[in-house]
Amino acid sequence: MENLLLDQAFWLFPPEEEEEEETGIDVYINEESLNMMYKGLLMQEGTFFVLCPDNHIQEAAVVDGEVRVYQQRESSPEDIPGGYAQNIKALLSDKNTLPRSALEPVSPFHQWFLKAHSILEAGDVFSKVQCTVSNQIAVGFSVAVVDYRSDVPEEISFRCGDRIKIIGSFIECMQWFVGRHMLTGHTGFVKTCHVKADTSGTESSCLEFLAEEEKSFFTKETNFDEEEAVHLLKQISNKDLYTIYRVDKLEELDSPPVQEKEHLWTLPNARSSIIKGKVKEALMKCQDAQHQFEETERPGDDKFECATQETCSSSGDFGGPHLYINQEEDTGGSEALHSLLLFLNDKEYQICFKNMYDLSCSFLDDSFHGYIEEEELVRFLGLARETAKKADMPWALTRICLLLGRLCAKKLKFSQARVYFEEALGVLGGDFSDIFLVMSVYTNLTAIYLKQKNKKKWAPILDKVSSLLMGIPNYICSTDMETDILKYALRKTVLSQDMRSEARACFLLAKLYTNLRQREEALPFIERLQILNSSLDSPNSLLSVDCYFKLGDLYSQKCLPHIALSCIMVAASLKSSSFMDSLRSVDLIKKNSCRLSGLREANKVLPTQTAHFLRQALSSAITKKEQQYCSIINLCLSELYVHHREYDQAIDYRIKAVSASTSGDSRDIITLLLSLAWLYVLSNQNTMALDIMSSVLDSALCTSPQRGVIYNMSGIALRRTNEKKPAAENLYKALQVAKETGMMQNQAVVLANLGILCLQSKACTLAEHYLLSAVKLCSGLHHMEYGSDFIQVLLILGSYYINMTNTETGRLYYEWALLVSMEINHFESQLQAIQLLCWFYSTVAVNEAQCIIYNKYRLSLAQKVSDKVLEGQILETISHLYFSLGTERAYRSALKYTKRSLGIFIDLQQKEKEAYSWLRAGRIYHILGQKELVDLYIQVALDTALCTGDPHLGMDLFEAAGDVFFNGTTEREKAVSFYRDRALPLAVKTGNIMAELQLCNKLVELLLHLKSYEESLEYAKTSLALSVSLGNHLNERVAYHRLAGIYHHLGQCELAEHFYLKALSLCSSPLEFDEEAVYYVKVYLTLGDIIFYDLKDPFDAAGYYHLALAAAMDLGNKKAQLKIYTRLAIIYHNFLVDRELSLFFYQKARTFALELNVRRINLAPDQFYHTTSWIPFKMITDK
Repeated sequence: MENLLLDQAFWLFPPEEEEEEETGIDVYINEESLNMMYKGLLMQEGTFFVLCPDNHIQEAAVVDGEVRVYQQRESSPEDIPGGYAQNIKALLSDKNTLPRSALEPVSPFHQWFLKAHSILEAGDVFSKVQCTVSNQIAVGFSVAVVDYRSDVPEEISFRCGDRIKIIGSFIECMQWFVGRHMLTGHTGFVKTCHVKADTSGTESSCLEFLAEEEKSFFTKETNFDEEEAVHLLKQISNKDLYTIYRVDKLEELDSPPVQEKEHLWTLPNARSSIIKGKVKEALMKCQDAQHQFEETERPGDDKFECATQETCSSSGDFGGPHLYINQEEDTGGSEALHSLLLFLNDKEYQICFKNMYDLSCSFLDDSFHGYIEEEELVRFLGLARETAKKADMPWALTRICLLLGRLCAKKLKFSQARVYFEEALGVLGGDFSDIFLVMSVYTNLTAIYLKQKNKKKWAPILDKVSSLLMGIPNYICSTDMETDILKYALRKTVLSQDMRSEARACFLLAKLYTNLRQREEALPFIERLQILNSSLDSPNSLLSVDCYFKLGDLYSQKCLPHIALSCIMVAASLKSSSFMDSLRSVDLIKKNSCRLSGLREANKVLPTQTAHFLRQALSSAITKKEQQYCSIINLCLSELYVHHREYDQAIDYRIKAVSASTSGDSRDIITLLLSLAWLYVLSNQNTMALDIMSSVLDSALCTSPQRGVIYNMSGIALRRTNEKKPAAENLYKALQVAKETGMMQNQAVVLANLGILCLQSKACTLAEHYLLSAVKLCSGLHHMEYGSDFIQVLLILGSYYINMTNTETGRLYYEWALLVSMEINHFESQLQAIQLLCWFYSTVAVNEAQCIIYNKYRLSLAQKVSDKVLEGQILETISHLYFSLGTERAYRSALKYTKRSLGIFIDLQQKEKEAYSWLRAGRIYHILGQKELVDLYIQVALDTALCTGDPHLGMDLFEAAGDVFFNGTTEREKAVSFYRDRALPLAVKTGNIMAELQLCNKLVELLLHLKSYEESLEYAKTSLALSVSLGNHLNERVAYHRLAGIYHHLGQCELAEHFYLKALSLCSSPLEFDEEAVYYVKVYLTLGDIIFYDLKDPFDAAGYYHLALAAAMDLGNKKAQLKIYTRLAIIYHNFLVDRELSLFFYQKARTFALELNVRRINLAPDQFYHTTSWIPFKMITDK
């Protein structure tokens, strides 16, 4: 959830105060509802396990709506464990039906395990296991509570009150444990029910379920040591990047002049002097170290190499014999046989016996040589077995029988293997001197019985074997069938409800599956172990940390990066988390970074979550060895901040890296200082960068390639301070060094930087030459190594050509840059190239289709880098692009992208963008005719805007909501309430006169459309007053015109004439545009109609018609002239009775009618005597 909801930048900044609790996400779950869902799912499955009122676990099912437990019957003798037979069940009578209120299902893990791993038939398990109260795990001593006389050699006899020492652990829920009788000294099996743990001593009261050596198993298994940590830190610190030249960035070309903003980044004198002092101190340290190195040589190198060789050679020797088997040579064979028997006849356990007992049984390959086929080895061991019998060497005989049995089992000769294992067990005779040998014989023999489904044989010893595995710490795994034995033990611990014993069984199963490389099988047991460990009051233990890391590793292998990350987060928050644990967290996050961000290259973008753990590592570095890593950790943090362009923090950590550096190698220190100087260049603190580079050059410690880096960076810094000549000199020196060292990449970078310098100096032809030369060199290099610089050069060249109006060439370079960035999977460069291509197709060569395509690809990149802000912006842009296409299909696509952007704006709490997205969706629904959703979306948009408390945003949203209906073709009357009742009062309240004027104009036009003339008159007067106060003649003229039209509709023709004339008086004189002449024609024609038809004054009307005719003739508008000539002909024919002028105007009208193909002109005045309709202002200027 953190990775989903929190931005990557969140992790870069720690809490401001150390005492402040770190920000996080708290998830609250309704346990009661969750339990109800869990019970409901179990009851739907059929059978499940419940905890009965008598505190016993039983299997149950739902029958006729009632929960009934199962009765277990005795199974047939041929049934065997390990899932080889089905349980036989029968339902109990109705009197044992459980009420639903008493239903208490066991945990999900127990449900899964008891169903999936039926190690024994249910009758055996449920009858043998009883839930005890204490469920002790103890070490130390126990006291016998009964008299017991053993009938078999592996069990010991004792009397009530005898003290028995516990070998390993006493686990009360297991049937047996191994003990030593203190009076007789005999060691053997003891029933747990026959003794009571002695709690008088401190040792016996220990209730830990793991030995100290076992707790470190997961730590050792991960193999994350100091060498791995150093490799990790070097990999993410990117130290090698500062030995190559850097190209100037594209965005710097469009930034303000450097001299204007340099002062914004000027360091205070005190801080500047401190940093310079640290730089000089680091350089002095390097000089001293170099002098000491020249004067003295490092002693002890030869001795160290010799010691290393001895250690390596000795580590390769496992301590066992090396025997050459040669059946043809009797002397050699007898010597090998004698050496083997002497070696194997040791009564006590030796460390060299481990690879004889373990699963690999590598003892055979390490000790025996000279045979071709395995049968030769078997014959040799058979001979050794007979010899051991004759020589009365029982321990050698037991171990040889064990080896022979394992060789037979390997070839699936189980009957023959059983004979050897039974012989070994018989030879032991209950002697526990070598406890690991005893365990190996017992487990291998039990495994054979289980594979042969021989219940009569395994039934008497299974409890003893499982008790051995549970009770003896750090035992040696001997067979993969131990998983079935341990599952039998786990089933007993579950049914006895012994959490500590269950935790131990889960640990042993997890350990065994891990050693077998069956990590999928180990996962559920590690998960359960972690839950049990947390509930046993040890959530902050070392085991908890290791378990969480192991879980994270397993989830990572299962491609579940988010769960893996959560495990890492929890592990790091525990108090027992150490310095190496923090680095281990960084390693796991880095391994999952490609899956977390969707990137194919994990090392391209390091997740910012690593910043938290790197800071944690710095704070937990206590020992001197740990503190030696602080310099490179600070460097890693600096690189992380550089990637996210947080240069101030990056500089701080880089300075700390310089101060904490313990290296005496001048190359490392110089590299650190050069990287620090480059950060000052990136943050526009060019003067400070130049000072550092000058100090480094003066120290005479840098190599030739490092001098080239300094010259190149100096050239960039000097260019940014507008020192063009020194910049060119330094870049020329850098070019010479690059040629001397033969580094083509550095030559290309210098040429590109020279091109940028020429662009700044307006030397365009020379700039093009240098940039093309850089492209030619870069195109011949391997893009995977130097692709980012090549992309920058291509983008700079593309921008140059577009600025020079060579748009097609510029586009090609943009596309080339995109292709290269896609080839090397450099997502930052892809985003930059795509952004420029989107800009190109939206402004330079407008193409909505191409713009949509590139924006969609840009959207996929934003999703991969988890930039929610950018993703929301791109979705909004795509929505606008689709909306501009104007088709129904495009509108539906716009709606889809609007809704996606809406979800992101809601997550980011960007209320303004959220409100506009709701409104845009409502507008699209209105266009699509889905009226039932329009009001809903608009209302949510308005509520979102109002909850911000910003009256300006509320006013804009109310006006925009009105525009949805105002600009539509249906339900335009709905806009009135938004304009009049909501937006206009807010405009008056905020004093926004322009918004008030705009709203009044919209209301006037809308109310006129709705024929609400009386109401529109008020807003027209307000609009006129506002226009006059603003001194805007165009708005004032529009207001006069609209007011005249309203008075005309209200029948107040004199006022209409007055305001039309006021509108005409505001027109420019002389006329500037044809549209103004059109306006004159329309208005004078309207005035003539008002005077002639409404006021019945043909003489004055003729005057207005003559003015309209003059404007129409000046404009050359034949239709208008036809209409005016017709009007004049009617007036002079019917009212002014001037036959000559009437005929003249009629002939003119007839001429235009013929040209315009108008068939008949009617001079009767009756057809024109009606109220002249108002013409909206926007129609007046149409032509």
